[in-house]
Amino acid sequence: MATTSTFPALVTPLPRAVATKKKGLNPGQIVLVVLLGIFTLVWLVPIWGALVTSLRTQGDITANGFFSLPNSLTIVNFASAWELGNVGRFLGNSLIITLPSLFGMLLLSSMAAFALARYKFRGNLALYFMFVGGTMLPYQILLLPVFYMAKALHMQNQYSSLIVINTAFQLGFCTFVLRNFMKSIPNEILEAARMDGAGEFRLYWQLMLPLSMSSLAALATLEFTWVFNDYLWALVLITDGNKMPITAGLASLQGQYKTDWPVLTSGALIAAVPTIFVFVFLQRYFIQGLTLGSGK
Repeated sequence: MATTSTFPALVTPLPRAVATKKKGLNPGQIVLVVLLGIFTLVWLVPIWGALVTSLRTQGDITANGFFSLPNSLTIVNFASAWELGNVGRFLGNSLIITLPSLFGMLLLSSMAAFALARYKFRGNLALYFMFVGGTMLPYQILLLPVFYMAKALHMQNQYSSLIVINTAFQLGFCTFVLRNFMKSIPNEILEAARMDGAGEFRLYWQLMLPLSMSSLAALATLEFTWVFNDYLWALVLITDGNKMPITAGLASLQGQYKTDWPVLTSGALIAAVPTIFVFVFLQRYFIQGLTLGSGK
């Protein structure tokens, strides 16, 4: 007798297709996007105006005004700003002042931050608050004391005066940032290095500085921009036209009765190139430095 055997169905039913519908923006997000677009356009208006002005002629601006459509465009103003306006010399002076200032403030603040973050001694917290308090002091109230001090030390019209002042006044902020970052590094890393025979300076130089590279790069980006664009101290301490940085040098191109606005604007755009260059190449470290500790 033939036997028939039945096997259970092993077919798995197909999953039900789930329709994925792309979620649109809610009214609040639409308003936010519109506002951000408006703010971006408002922020770009001065940059666009400076670019158009730098490509016009002074005669065109005098005859038709700033807000008129240009009759013709030219790039001669950039060459005139570089050669006749001495923008090349001013730019070199700014780099001579900015780079040593940047090196000095990062070196000294990293050493101070390492001591404040990793060592316990009497007066540690008071010294830290002194650095923080220095960042809250308005620079304007120190103009006369700094001017007379530079005059007494025969440091007027010297690059060294701006290097020392910029280094000193930015030291508090850099120490504040680096100290807080170095304090977050696990102490076990330093203890392991000490057990291997590393000295204190080697701990600082070969261990703490590489671990702090993101915060150092973020500070370097900010401080380069601040020192390079400084106008106040350059105006107070430098009167020699051959030693003026780019900010004071561009201001000297503006005359009492007549100003060549296309040349002046072209010089300002040239002056913005170094800071843009630094930010483009350090933006990855800059963003990392800004987000340090955000996940804690």
